[in-house]
Amino acid sequence: MDNEIVPVETSDLPATIIDELIPPENRRLRLIVAAAAIVLGLVSFFAIGPWAGSPDTYAETIASLDEKRETVMNLVAGSTGTSAAITLLPDDIGTPIAEQLLDLSAGFAVVIGALYLEKYLLTIFGLLAFRILVPAGCVLFAISMALAGRPRSSSLLQGISVRLAVFGIVVSLVVPASIFISDMIDDTYRASANASLAASQAAAEQEAAAAEGQQGQQGQQGILELIQQLPETISETASGVSKEAQDTLNNFIETLAVMIVTSCVIPILVLLFFLWLAKTILGIRVEVPGPARIAGSLATRRRGR
Repeated sequence: MDNEIVPVETSDLPATIIDELIPPENRRLRLIVAAAAIVLGLVSFFAIGPWAGSPDTYAETIASLDEKRETVMNLVAGSTGTSAAITLLPDDIGTPIAEQLLDLSAGFAVVIGALYLEKYLLTIFGLLAFRILVPAGCVLFAISMALAGRPRSSSLLQGISVRLAVFGIVVSLVVPASIFISDMIDDTYRASANASLAASQAAAEQEAAAAEGQQGQQGQQGILELIQQLPETISETASGVSKEAQDTLNNFIETLAVMIVTSCVIPILVLLFFLWLAKTILGIRVEVPGPARIAGSLATRRRGR
């Protein structure tokens, strides 16, 4: 036989929107699109990648994270100092509150770790997105454009390339978006953190003043008179300091809760939201019936009649 039958790869997959916009028969257009995809991948790798992975790009964001870290470290020092000051009270009346204040240091340490992680992931995710994922998606999309005679392979590569590119963009936006939302919440509750620091400083100053006052009384009063007034003095001091210590503890707990939400919970929720959004977008398959498929469907209906 003069004419040989060349097997052509067939596919049961419906025509996608890309195949309709760039039909396999128009090889010249597909090669142009493939070249454009390669150029876009090179731009992402050599231009956008270094920019997205540079700490200078996120100077304001890193400064905001450093400010939060400094605030948390001050809160750790304040809670520890307040706990040590409360333990100086006689008869261990402030020991439970002092122990709870000391336990808050572990929670603040978790917040500091989360802030450091966000700071490093800013540049890491930028490099991952625009140095690996987006260029790889562009290369696979260019290959799918070149496979005009193989619709199944072309459709498979198109799906993978789009998923890689979208996932890369999502990864690059997760940390900046979470920090932006956290900053809005921090601006609302910044007064709580300042109140906690002020309360801890006031408690420490009050303890120092009380100690100096007792020393002054010992110098001016006799030992017998001081012993007689000691129960009343201890009772008044304990009640006042205990109330202020409880208020300080409440302020620290509220501040820690807000920081855990803004530094730990919100980044996780933002990541889950972006992943859900990407899955929703990529899970929608846009199908456009071509003329040949419509003609085949009409022929099938006529045969059924």
